[in-house]
Amino acid sequence: MSIAAYKRTIRESESPRQIERRVFVRVTGELEKHSTVYDTTRSRPDRVAILAQGLRAQLADNLKLWSTIKHDLSHPENGLPLPLKAGLISLALFVERQSAQVLGGEAGLGVLVTINQSLISGLSGAMPGPRG
Repeated sequence: MSIAAYKRTIRESESPRQIERRVFVRVTGELEKHSTVYDTTRSRPDRVAILAQGLRAQLADNLKLWSTIKHDLSHPENGLPLPLKAGLISLALFVERQSAQVLGGEAGLGVLVTINQSLISGLSGAMPGPRG
């Protein structure tokens, strides 16, 4: 079996939840690659340079993912409980605002990475850890 056929078989056998988790893992991994350097850089011009070196595209992917989630949650056919849908939509709106601040060099990536990691845990069925 070719690699392409193998990947297609995996995609066809995954649940929507597994697909969402896989996409979040990929997008979050890309954000994490830039997180430490970006978050420890305080100069706005230096942060803008890091954005130009690939982070801007990764943030766009993250925003596209959250926009897709928000759009799906807004449909009446979405079967999630209303409080969960409302919470996730609020989270998506926060991600949009935080991303705008990151793109302006005003905020770090850590919060976005943490939010995505929490979603990954939830999609994996993991129980949330204690709040510190």
